[in-house]
Amino acid sequence: MKVTVVGAGAVGATCADNIARKELAEELVLLDIREGFAEGKAIDMMQTAALLEFDTKIKGVTNDYAATAGSEVVVVTSGLPRKPGMTREELIGVNAGIVKSVTENILKHSPNTIIIVVSNPMDTMNYLTLKSSGLPKNRVIGMGGALDSARFKYYLSLELGCSPADLNAVVIGGHGDTTMIPLINHATWNSIPVTQFLSKEQQDKVVADTMVGGATLTKLIGTSAWYAPGAGTAFMVESILRDQKKLISCGVALEGEYGQTDISLVVPVILGKNGWEKIIDFKLTEAEQAAFNKSADAVRNMNDVLKTL
Repeated sequence: MKVTVVGAGAVGATCADNIARKELAEELVLLDIREGFAEGKAIDMMQTAALLEFDTKIKGVTNDYAATAGSEVVVVTSGLPRKPGMTREELIGVNAGIVKSVTENILKHSPNTIIIVVSNPMDTMNYLTLKSSGLPKNRVIGMGGALDSARFKYYLSLELGCSPADLNAVVIGGHGDTTMIPLINHATWNSIPVTQFLSKEQQDKVVADTMVGGATLTKLIGTSAWYAPGAGTAFMVESILRDQKKLISCGVALEGEYGQTDISLVVPVILGKNGWEKIIDFKLTEAEQAAFNKSADAVRNMNDVLKTL
């Protein structure tokens, strides 16, 4: 199997490192527009192979899309990262052109690939990729929900004093500080609702901390996070390539599901060898559905910016 990661920055390189360590592909191509950058990252990672005992062959290339030919999965991380005080929405104008160009070049060499979009603002970039590529909707997937759900589990684990691995917790809606919806009433600790253990004040704190999880890190480290986004993306790649059928929150095209159409939003889906294979209906409460509709309105406003570009 072959995987390509476009963008050798912090997120792309971390994703590639996770893919190699898990030996999810025989061949991994790391592509970047900066001369020598992907090549250097690839060599550095390959020099860990003897220490970490993996056999994945990592190749770095500068803007050579021919080297990506035949990729089963392509991860797109290209674009500018967020800076302190910058919203994901402000990135639309710059990143839209980059993502569209990357998609066109990828499909020239891997027309049957599955594309995972990481670039921000993720919901809008995923929507753009779907519309501009002509790919079946199940083969275009946004990463943000996997990341937001992992952050949700982290903040829950702090309040519960438990392992994040023992938690099931899902975030839906837009991948943004004000548009995501951590479903606290659906979260469980080994099948027991977390609401049985947490006060309303604790629940509200977990939800609030999750929603600003990305902004918190951007403020602390001066740029977007990379360890969790990279790991979250590799987690999705693994479910696809190994046909694990995992339930993961992902950005996908909605055609009536959750009451929305002509939009890409984060919802729980089954990920397998065909991309996203099924949307899972969580039977939202009236309040949760209202929040989801509000999130959709905000994402549509971002999508409308694409019409002016």
